[in-house]
Amino acid sequence: MKEESTDRIKLAAQFVNSTVAPIFLTGKAGTGKTTFLRNLTHQTHKSHVILAPTGIAALHAKGVTIHSQFLLPLGSFLPVREPEGNFTDQYGFYTQHTLARKHPLNQLRKSVLRAAELLVIDEVSMLRADILDAIDYRMRSVKGNFRDPFGGVQLLLIGDLYQLPPIVRDQEWQILSRFYNSMHFFEAKALQNSGLVYLELDKIFRQQDEEFIQVLNHLRNNEITPQDIQLLNRHFRNQDQIKEEKDCITITTHNYKADQINQKELQALDGESYLYQAELDGDFPESLYPLPKQLELREGAQIMFIKNDTSGLGMYFNGKLAKVTALTEDEVTVKMNDDDQSFILRKEVWENKRYVVNPDTKELDEDVIGTYSHFPVKLAWAVTVHKSQGLTFDKAIIDVGQAFAPGQVYVALSRLRSLEGLILRSRIQSDLIYSDHQVVKFSQSSHQQERLDQLLKLHQRQFLRHLIERTFDFVPILKEIEYFQKNQESSMEFEDVEMQAAIPVVYENLRVETENTEKFRRQLQGLLQAEAFEQLNERLQKGVDYYKELFKKLMGKILEQRGMVANFSRTKKYQDGLEAIDELMVRKMLEINKISKLIQVISKGETIDKMDDLESEVLALRRNLIAQAKEKSHEKIKNIKSKTGRKKADGPKLKRQKGDSKEETFKLFESGKKISEIASDRGLAASTIKGHLADGIATGRIDLEDCLPQEVILEIMDQLDKFSGMKELREHFEGKYDYGTIKMVIAGNKNL
Repeated sequence: MKEESTDRIKLAAQFVNSTVAPIFLTGKAGTGKTTFLRNLTHQTHKSHVILAPTGIAALHAKGVTIHSQFLLPLGSFLPVREPEGNFTDQYGFYTQHTLARKHPLNQLRKSVLRAAELLVIDEVSMLRADILDAIDYRMRSVKGNFRDPFGGVQLLLIGDLYQLPPIVRDQEWQILSRFYNSMHFFEAKALQNSGLVYLELDKIFRQQDEEFIQVLNHLRNNEITPQDIQLLNRHFRNQDQIKEEKDCITITTHNYKADQINQKELQALDGESYLYQAELDGDFPESLYPLPKQLELREGAQIMFIKNDTSGLGMYFNGKLAKVTALTEDEVTVKMNDDDQSFILRKEVWENKRYVVNPDTKELDEDVIGTYSHFPVKLAWAVTVHKSQGLTFDKAIIDVGQAFAPGQVYVALSRLRSLEGLILRSRIQSDLIYSDHQVVKFSQSSHQQERLDQLLKLHQRQFLRHLIERTFDFVPILKEIEYFQKNQESSMEFEDVEMQAAIPVVYENLRVETENTEKFRRQLQGLLQAEAFEQLNERLQKGVDYYKELFKKLMGKILEQRGMVANFSRTKKYQDGLEAIDELMVRKMLEINKISKLIQVISKGETIDKMDDLESEVLALRRNLIAQAKEKSHEKIKNIKSKTGRKKADGPKLKRQKGDSKEETFKLFESGKKISEIASDRGLAASTIKGHLADGIATGRIDLEDCLPQEVILEIMDQLDKFSGMKELREHFEGKYDYGTIKMVIAGNKNL
C-alpha cells in the first residue's frame, strides 16, 4: 500500500503521544490502519506492548497474543469478584476471584506490564468484551491502581468492526448475556467509565473507483440499495466464463470450499508433487503456524505470498499472486503474475516472541523465543474471506452465496481495487448483505462525540495533570520498599553495618519528601490551571533538578546493595526484591527526566518525538552508578568473612524467648530447608513446623507457593468456599491432606 499520511493519521499519533485517553482507531478497508501500527514504534515515546486476539493476528502485528501475555485461562470471564460457582456450574468460566487465586501472573509478566504505559490491541473486532474486562482487572492489579481503568495505562484499539466478529458459543452466551448486551469489545464494563475516543481514518488508499467506494460504504452501513445490487450483479459470470479466467483467485466463505478448490486444481496439474517442510527452532506452538508445516507444490501451481519481502528488494508482498515454474528438492522457482520475471524463493522467518524488561535499561524489550522458517507461499486458487483480510487484489472471483456472518460480503468485495476486477460466481442476494446492527449503532453514535481537535485539547490538559500527579508521586516506591522489608524481616542481618542500614535509609529519604512533594504537586497544578506556563516551566525545572539529584543518590544505594548481595549465597529472594525496587527507581528517574519537555511541547501544540536523548541520559547515569557500585563492593567484600554475608551471633546462647521458636523455623525455611528437614533438625513434629509456617504465611513473611506445590494449593483453594472448617475439608479429601497443609492454604487465602 502506498505510504501516505493524512490529517487523521497525524491526529491519531497526537492522541497516543500526548494523552492517556483510550482510543479506537478504525477505518474502512485500505485506510492505513496497518501502516499506522507498523510506524508506531518509531513515533511514540511510550513503553508499549502490542497484542492481538489470535496467534496469526499477533504474528502479523509483530506482537504477542493476549492470552500469553496476561496468562488468561481458556474460557469466559465474568466481571465480578465472587467465585464463578455463584453463577454457573458449567466448566470454562472464571472471575476476578479465580483469576487471582488459580491463575496468578508470574514475575516476568508482572514486570512487563508494570513497565507498560500503552497497550495496543490489533484486530480488535475479534476481541470479546469479557476478555477486555479480564485485561482491565489484570492491569489494575499489576499497577496497584484500582481507581483508574486498566490501572491508568492507555489503550489503543485498532481494527474494523465491520470485519471479523468475536466468537461466542451458545452455552457461553447463556451466562455472559447476564453481563453484556453483546460480545463486541465496546460493551466491556471497563470502557463504560473511561469513555473511548473514536478515531476513523478517512482516506482510502486501496480503491480509487468512486462508484465502488460508494457501494462499499452502503454495505458497511446497512444502506444497500437495489441499484447497488444491480450494479454488482452485472459482474456475475457463469461457470464456462469463469473457467476462461486465468491467474485469478477465488474468495469464498468456508474453509472446506477453499481447500476443495485448491486440491482439485493442484491434482489436475501434470507432474509430480514436491513436499517442503518447515524448519522450527525453539518455542513455536502449532497455533502460531502461519502456514501448514508441510507444503505440497507442483509445477504450474498458482500460489500467493503470505508475507512481505524482508530482503529489502521488494520482490513480493502479502497477497501477491505468482505461478510455480520449476521445482527441485531444494528450490522453488516462480514467475510473478504481473510480469515475466522468474524468481527463486527463499525461506522467510516468523518469530514467536515475548516482552521482557531489559535488566540494564529497565525498558521493555522483545525476546525471540522461537522461529518458524518456510517458503512464504500457499496454494492460491482459492482463499476464505477470513484469511483474505488485509490483502488486496486487482482481480478476484467472489463466491459469497453462502455468507453466514455479518460483514462477509463487505470484506470479500473490499479486497478488490475496483469494480473492473470483480467476477461473481454467485449473484448477490439482498438477504445475505447485512452488518451487525449493534456495530452500526455504535458507529453511528460516535458521530455524537465532540470534534476531534477539541477532544485532543481536552485530553491533553488531562494528560498534563496526570503527568504531574504520576511523576511526583513516590508512594508506589515506598509501598514496594515496605513490602520488601516485610518479606525480608530478620532474614538479612548483614555483617556490614552500611548494608544493614541501606534500605531503611532509602525508605526514610523518600518518606521525608512525601509532604514536600505533595505541596510541590499542588503548586504545579495551580500554575497549570492558570495557564502560567512560563512560571510552570521555571518551577518545574527547579524541582526536576532537585529530584534528579535525590534519585541519583537513592539509585546509587540500591545498586551498591545489589552489588554486595550478589556476592553472597542464599540471597535470591532478597535480590528479586531489590530488582523490583530498582525497576521502579529507574522508571521514576525517566519520568522526572521527561516531564519538562513533555509539558513544554504539549502546551505549545508541537509534535512529540521519542526523546531518546533523555532516556540515554538516564541510562548513561545508571551505567556509571553500576560501575561505581561494583568498585565499592569489590573493596568491601574483602572484609566480610561469611559466605552469606549475615551477622554471626556473639556470646553465649540466651534462653529462648516466647516467639523465638517460630522465628527459628522461619530462618531455617528461608535458608532453603524443607519442612521435614526443619522438623528433624529441631526435634519437632512436622505439624508444628507447618503451624509456624501458616502463621508466617498469614503475616506475609512466608510465601505459600514456596511451601506447597501449585496443584495442591489450587485443589484445596477450590474447596474453601464449600466447607466451613478444617475438619470438614480433611474429611472431604479423605485424609489426603493433613491439618497443617490445610491450615497453610487457608492462611494464604486470607492473605490474598
